[in-house]
Amino acid sequence: MKQLCIALGAFASFLVIASAQNNPFEGRWDLTVTTSRDSYPDWMEVKQADGKTTITVQPRTASTRIAADVKREGSHLTFTLIPATDGTPATTWDLNIEGGKVMGTAKRGSDVLGQIAGVKAPALVRKMPAKWTTPEPIFNGKDLTGWEPMTPAASHWLVENGELVNKEHGSNIKTTRKFDDFKLHIEYNCPDKGNSGIYLRGRYEVQVEYEPLEANDQFHRMGSVYSMLAPAVELPRKPGTWESYDITLMGRFVTIVRDGVKTVDHKEIAGITGGALDSNEGEPGPFYIQGDHTGGLKYRNITVSVPVR
Repeated sequence: MKQLCIALGAFASFLVIASAQNNPFEGRWDLTVTTSRDSYPDWMEVKQADGKTTITVQPRTASTRIAADVKREGSHLTFTLIPATDGTPATTWDLNIEGGKVMGTAKRGSDVLGQIAGVKAPALVRKMPAKWTTPEPIFNGKDLTGWEPMTPAASHWLVENGELVNKEHGSNIKTTRKFDDFKLHIEYNCPDKGNSGIYLRGRYEVQVEYEPLEANDQFHRMGSVYSMLAPAVELPRKPGTWESYDITLMGRFVTIVRDGVKTVDHKEIAGITGGALDSNEGEPGPFYIQGDHTGGLKYRNITVSVPVR
């Protein structure tokens, strides 16, 4: 009888482990949320370890969130994304998997906020090319040729003294061309209390900011990939002066050299950051520069090299 109990216990443990290992949601997901007014990108990563499911979500804006009250039964998953507060019900997600795709709803209380649909995010593991093209200017220093404000009526972008200048907060601006893998050189001048960002493929924000030091942690300060990667080296703050980024993006692996110092060394960007244009991570995308936070930002000497195939 004792041996039978041991065997049954071992079998039950095996079932728990097998169930954890066969979580169909495990992995990274590129999501699109569709509401009655518009649609926008989100991202989700589901990790399974020691019988516990941990979920990280990148909402439409701001930083990633860790889900609570996670419950899964087979191919059905529910969790709380934003806890309830006084007078505001919790925001919850209710998801199912069918045919390798995620589908479901986002709710606030009993009200449906939007429909969620998604596919597994691509790995984007690529070999570094043997050769790159000669750096090509993508800002001519004379006018906005090759660039377009994303909200034209609110735009304060103009060209002065060979510089791309945002006079005051208003519109973001993006390139009319799209890029896949690249080496980007860009020089920036960020004033004290300024906040902007450079989006790679329109999906991954490299932070440009000189807000008060206590306002942001290392994952949200100058040189971070917003909420995803922190710089390994913290450089002196130099508001109001010209600095530079040299950014190499291959697949989802990024290297950032700031003012000649390598601060991010071939690190994986797990997923899109807040403010991404879309969640189609396997596709080329534009560069875009934030102009909707603060004014006073200046950019110049923007060049791109791409792999020689």
